[in-house]
Amino acid sequence: MEGAICTLITQFKAYAGKDGSASTLSKEEFHNLVAAQLPNYVQNPHDAAAVDQLMGSLDQNNDGELTFSEFWQLIGTLAVQQGGFGL
Repeated sequence: MEGAICTLITQFKAYAGKDGSASTLSKEEFHNLVAAQLPNYVQNPHDAAAVDQLMGSLDQNNDGELTFSEFWQLIGTLAVQQGGFGL
């Protein structure tokens, strides 16, 4: 599990900060991450409107960026769905 956590952190950092803060994902960075890393887990990963809506649902403070904690909500939800644990 430690390896999986390190991978998530590494991937978040690889996409974050390319056009702003190195500790958050902008809308464009989130789109790129979802399309490249989660194409089979996120519905319509190449549909900008769908990904914008997903980002909006995760962005708790409505600042237009995702912190790692906000991003982690998505990972938790996807893991629950993938594992068949139900919400």
